Amino acid sequence: MKKLKKIMKILISILAVLAVLLTAGYLYADNSPYIRGKYYENIQTGGEIEAYYLKMGELETKKVTEKAPDPIKKYTIYYPAEMESNQEVYPMILVVNGTGGKATRYEPEFELYASWGFIVVGTQDKGTGTGQTTVDTLNHMLEENDNPDSIFYHKIDEENIGITGFSQGGAAVFNVLTKYDESEYFKTAVALSPVSESTAMQMTDYPYDSAAVNCPILMFAGTEGEFETEIVIPLEQMNQIYEKISTTKIMARKIGMTHDDMMYSAGGYVVAWFMWQLQDDEEAAKAFVGEDAELWSNELYQDVQIDIE
Repeated sequence: MKKLKKIMKILISILAVLAVLLTAGYLYADNSPYIRGKYYENIQTGGEIEAYYLKMGELETKKVTEKAPDPIKKYTIYYPAEMESNQEVYPMILVVNGTGGKATRYEPEFELYASWGFIVVGTQDKGTGTGQTTVDTLNHMLEENDNPDSIFYHKIDEENIGITGFSQGGAAVFNVLTKYDESEYFKTAVALSPVSESTAMQMTDYPYDSAAVNCPILMFAGTEGEFETEIVIPLEQMNQIYEKISTTKIMARKIGMTHDDMMYSAGGYVVAWFMWQLQDDEEAAKAFVGEDAELWSNELYQDVQIDIE
């Protein structure tokens, strides 16, 4: 009997250790960064404008987090440090993560955007596709803009708000722009390797219709990987999405990039797009506007289409 009790104690101890190890493993996997500091230094660029905007801007940045209801859990917000000591307003970008992701796993991207003069906001929601939590986040930030006790009081330029999302978050971009009254707040958008309409319709609970998009939109995908080219957004389906959009639109695929790579690898043009659309940066616009637009001649991109209204 004593021997059995001893064995049971040993087994309980082993199970306890295993539970601790499994929990630690889960927490590590759930919180390990998708993007690490200075990630942009390792991204190949094919044009001067792309390279220029794929580096830290001149502004120092700060970060604040705020608790939120589930499934958002927490808002992660980066902003230019100078915001705290002046009377200026700043354009805002909402960043929507893909399946299983969360803002805290790719904060260096938020910091990069903020260094160019944007307030940048993301959440911990791992299932963003319907766009509801992104709309909730927008409404929260608009409330902060009207809250005298908030550091964002009268700091958000409500006329210059953009949205970008990756994968499921890319589908969320389309849903936010087409299914909610709050879509009117968004001046422009970027969808990075978005789950295609067909895939979203057949395999998810967040179908969308790109025909209803009513603001300028930039769409990127990669050319490599079965998941990218056959499941998430095959070129044929990317073209179909593009053709249905009737506003200013641009699409391209970055050569050699997989689905996951597109979370960050076109970042130079993402920054340039928002600088043009939300800050009227004429130099950034040269990446996209006119017969000499840099994107046309950038050898790292193919399947380029540009339609400027």
